[in-house]
Amino acid sequence: MYAVIRTGGKQYRVAPGDVVKIEKTAAGENGAIEFSDVLAVSGDAGQVAKPSSAKVVATVLGEGRGDKVLVFHYKRKKQYKKLQGHRQAFTQVRINEIQVDGNTYTA
Repeated sequence: MYAVIRTGGKQYRVAPGDVVKIEKTAAGENGAIEFSDVLAVSGDAGQVAKPSSAKVVATVLGEGRGDKVLVFHYKRKKQYKKLQGHRQAFTQVRINEIQVDGNTYTA
């Protein structure tokens, strides 16, 4: 059982029990997050469907910042060099359950 969700401008394939790093988001009560933008759900091998009503419930495990990515600009023969670093913030969540049309799938 897995679902494809959209959050933070990206799509993730998640299953109950998975730990995923997503774009930084604010957690609700008790550190719970609900993803209602579910694009697809698969219950059996090879069976993928677009659900009419589905949501994914997750728990926040922590927040952090990713590895540094260096951005380097350079123009040859002009003595121009510019080095800049970036660390993207993330929220680490554990997928607890997937709810599809009244059925609940847990880890």
